[in-house]
Amino acid sequence: MNARNFPRWLLLPYAIWAWTVFLLLGLGVLMLIMPVPRQSLRRRLVHLAARAALFGCGMPVRLQHAQRLPHTPCVVVANHASYLDGVVLYAVLPPRFGFVIKREMSRVPLANLLLRRIGSHYVDRGSAAAGSRDTRRLFRRAHAGDALAIFAEGTFEPRPGLAAFRSGAFAIAARSQLPIVPVAIRGTRRALPGDSFLPCPARIVVELAPPVAAPASTADAAVAVTRRAVRQAILARIHEPDLAPES
Repeated sequence: MNARNFPRWLLLPYAIWAWTVFLLLGLGVLMLIMPVPRQSLRRRLVHLAARAALFGCGMPVRLQHAQRLPHTPCVVVANHASYLDGVVLYAVLPPRFGFVIKREMSRVPLANLLLRRIGSHYVDRGSAAAGSRDTRRLFRRAHAGDALAIFAEGTFEPRPGLAAFRSGAFAIAARSQLPIVPVAIRGTRRALPGDSFLPCPARIVVELAPPVAAPASTADAAVAVTRRAVRQAILARIHEPDLAPES
């Protein structure tokens, strides 16, 4: 059922059901992965749990152009429209990806424990010194062959649209010479709006655009050219307004 014609009187019962599914599966997979020594297996288990949670909540996810994702290390850059986006990307991307997440999530105890067990990378957006340290750590992970998934907007707003992109993902790609895969997520804003904790069933589509070559150099101008190209590829696929056209 589409979110637009979902009966309003069912919103609260459905929300209770959906949050119960997410909570039980989240706690279950957390207990399951705690004793697992291999990170690759922990990630695979969370990947399966994310798919099960979305299926159980009536939020089918369709992946378009999966063949565009390289089998070699790369940087995935996606738009950010909802708290569901991380779950959706974890459900569709191979478990070899490590997610780059704002450090504020480390203050949520159970989420922090789960994210650390699957090898997520925190980035501090409030301190220039801490942010620089975190970025250097990501450089090292990318050089070591890690595949990274990043929400380049850094956060999301309740109003529809694509905000300006931060440069971190593109600087990492430039330093590591990794290709960038633009990813457009559609439907999560309807499934769980940013200004509400009442989810509703919605069809979610994740579309992969053709990979974009890493910036030719780490110079600001080269990074900006690639950032604009990736942003335009996503903007053309999400059917939402441009909130930062000057970017």
